[in-house]
Amino acid sequence: MTRTHSLSLALATTLSLSACSSNKVEHSGFLHDYSVLSERQSPSGQPVLAWVSPALARGRYTQVYLAPSQFYPSAEPTLRIPLSTLSGVTDYYDAALRLELGKVMHLVNQPGPNTLVVRPAITQVATSTQGLRFYEWLPVTLVAAGVSTATGIRDQDSEVATEVSFEDGSTGEVIAEVIRKGTGVPLENDKQVLTADDIKVVLDGWANDLGKSYATLRR
Repeated sequence: MTRTHSLSLALATTLSLSACSSNKVEHSGFLHDYSVLSERQSPSGQPVLAWVSPALARGRYTQVYLAPSQFYPSAEPTLRIPLSTLSGVTDYYDAALRLELGKVMHLVNQPGPNTLVVRPAITQVATSTQGLRFYEWLPVTLVAAGVSTATGIRDQDSEVATEVSFEDGSTGEVIAEVIRKGTGVPLENDKQVLTADDIKVVLDGWANDLGKSYATLRR
């Protein structure tokens, strides 16, 4: 292989890996209005896109209804992300949200007066090739990274994203929205099956932040 060809391969590899490891959050269409979202920081210090109605009065809601989480758009199982993983993700997300919200507010079984309705959606569950580390930008290791990617042995990131709508239990009015994306446990290669366990730490973090944010709104 010529030097020029090697550099071309290296450049192509770099661009490919950069695209795969992008942190850009896509809009799924689940939320009511994306134009009102702005960059904020979660209680744990993580970046989020969020909006809270300026008309929301603190202490207005005395209880919360948690709608079952769903995939939006609907997710189809694959060999690497089977049905057991998809159902495990929503089941665990629901359990984590119920645990954390139950610490700060009374949970009810249906919407009603003085009730905040929380509607969560999982908008992405995916795997992607990890981006290049600093030392891999050196010419020789850059080409080696390209080879490992092509043969499927490079580590993979486990990615998951959520969008959550908060609504008034009496009127259905949307009073807050949030989008988050996270990366779970790295996978060893592009053959390893993603499980719900691989992203539980992300779901726990989201639920914990939501509980803390809700507690702030009550004051």
